[in-house]
Amino acid sequence: MASKDNTDGGIVETIKTIVYALLIAGIFRTLFFQPFWIPSGSMKDTLLIGDFLFVNKMAYGYSKNSCPFSMCPVTGRLLFSEPERGDVVVFRHPVNGSDFIKRLIGLPGDTVQMRAGQIILNGTPVPQTPDGQFIETYAEQGPMRNMPRCENAGGTVGLGGECTKSRSIETLPGGRTHAVLNIDVNGFADNTDVFTVPVGQYFFMGDNRDNSQDSRFGQASGGVGFVPAENLIGRADRIMFSSAGSSLFYFWTWRSDRFFKAVE
Repeated sequence: MASKDNTDGGIVETIKTIVYALLIAGIFRTLFFQPFWIPSGSMKDTLLIGDFLFVNKMAYGYSKNSCPFSMCPVTGRLLFSEPERGDVVVFRHPVNGSDFIKRLIGLPGDTVQMRAGQIILNGTPVPQTPDGQFIETYAEQGPMRNMPRCENAGGTVGLGGECTKSRSIETLPGGRTHAVLNIDVNGFADNTDVFTVPVGQYFFMGDNRDNSQDSRFGQASGGVGFVPAENLIGRADRIMFSSAGSSLFYFWTWRSDRFFKAVE
């Protein structure tokens, strides 16, 4: 029969093991990689609802937002590396403090405008090449059970039907390419004023252009606006896991073709 001292000692050792494990996990999450789950369709078809990825927190250095609840005792950024145009970035919303993921379009000093759904960057149109359609099933997606928006919604799309969006390949200055989707013709965000990105801030957009609250919308209207450098959390490099279902345990909804897929 175990003595009371041995029992108490075992409990203490268990508690210490748990504390050490939590500390190690916290340090890993703060300094190296943060898990991030995609809850919305704003980055389709680069990122789908239910994609699970790790955010590279070493990519841009560290700020107070590198820690959970913005608790890092840091002013500005440490070991800062400038993000590159076209990076897919997780950042802290400047007002409500939630984590967003979008594509970096405008660097400090850039001018950005949308005309008829095309980016005008520093006065020059960013080329888009038609690339067929993105097709998905019109059904609830993910734990939040979001319904996708469809370009063909004016037709006969019903539950379980084909929901389509026009797909194009966009080529940013420097040659980086990525897919963008279109839902509306001259939608509410397809034509904007000219935005001049302030020093020390960035302009982000979602790849699903007509279904993204991003820097095209001011913070007062629920958008993102310009994002300060200290709000950058890290770069999305690779999808580790993906599930189309409302639960990770529904293995028949796993998208094995997206496991370990690079984010481009």
